[in-house]
Amino acid sequence: MTPAPFPSRTNRFWPLLLPLVLLAGCGQEGPPPLPPLPEGALEAVSVEPGVPRETLARAVDALFTGEGIGEGTGETQALVILHRGEVVAERYADGFAPDTRFIGWSMSKTVTAVLIGMLVADGRLALDQSPPIEHWQRAGEPRGEITLRQLLQMRSGLRHEEGADPVYESSEVRMMFLDGRADMAAWAEAQPLAHPPGAVFRYSTATTVILADVAARLLAPDGGPSDRQQAMADFLDARLAVPLGLDSMVAEYDAAGTMVAGSAVWANARDWARFGDFLRNGGSSGGVQVVPRGWIDFMRSESPRAPDYGAQLWLNRPSGTDRDVLFADQGPDSAFAALGHLGQILYVSPRQGLTLVRLGHTSGEQQDALVAAVAEISALYPVR
Repeated sequence: MTPAPFPSRTNRFWPLLLPLVLLAGCGQEGPPPLPPLPEGALEAVSVEPGVPRETLARAVDALFTGEGIGEGTGETQALVILHRGEVVAERYADGFAPDTRFIGWSMSKTVTAVLIGMLVADGRLALDQSPPIEHWQRAGEPRGEITLRQLLQMRSGLRHEEGADPVYESSEVRMMFLDGRADMAAWAEAQPLAHPPGAVFRYSTATTVILADVAARLLAPDGGPSDRQQAMADFLDARLAVPLGLDSMVAEYDAAGTMVAGSAVWANARDWARFGDFLRNGGSSGGVQVVPRGWIDFMRSESPRAPDYGAQLWLNRPSGTDRDVLFADQGPDSAFAALGHLGQILYVSPRQGLTLVRLGHTSGEQQDALVAAVAEISALYPVR
């Protein structure tokens, strides 16, 4: 019988050494090192962005590549971030560039609110009066109780059912593409009251078109469609686009000459960011107060029927309902945003000196992930 081999020192102690070898193979303490940034990712961020450059570059890259915090956020086509008025990050997907105009969708509502604020400042409108819509002023007409303030805060009481199911019953779809498309404001203004004016918050693209009609009635009181369109385009240019240097900003108009104010203002990403920074600065640009600071304060103040909504602006505050539009549990309650269909985001946080615009194509089921990704970027900047 051949004797069994005598175990060597190493063989005898191998059961004791194995755990140490495995631990040694794990490398270093803490998490594994991050992979290298893709080519060009760091160049999209300025040398001194106000936070660690590589950290911001990774967060920006994630929005474009769908990795990490950006996973499942859809297609990001453009991103511009300003910190204290300076561009600290700017990036575009293939096929898009700094001069590409993007439709704002419902970010257009915020532009409209600023234009209305100018007419209020000029003394041509009053917040707590009924707007000059003749057929609302007839004796016994209940819509005559609707005030400009209520329209701005989305509590007109009109029967506007945004996002209805089926989609062809939705007020914005009917107004823009079906029976209301030739004269959108007339369709929106003709809807009956579903609630007493001021009583209920109902987000509504049709409401913002009414605001645009109110402006056109003042700017071209006796004009036809072409006169209304030209008057509104001139007002947008002279009072907002030129003072802010928004060379790319234009709006669409319907056949009646009414600005499609709830959804169809276009601008390139830089100009959307400039507009956001104008809001961050309380309505001033280049040291010039373009709209009274008090008007921007009003836009950023809670609607009586929706604490997460102001006047054509979403606020970073709890809604008191199951509606969770921004990230009130993470960001400052002074932050606000203009938000548009398919994931258009113009996020502004004055206490962080931060303005961020993200433009692209994000489906409904991806919206939460997109907002979370923006929240992660916002969280990089300290709140002061």
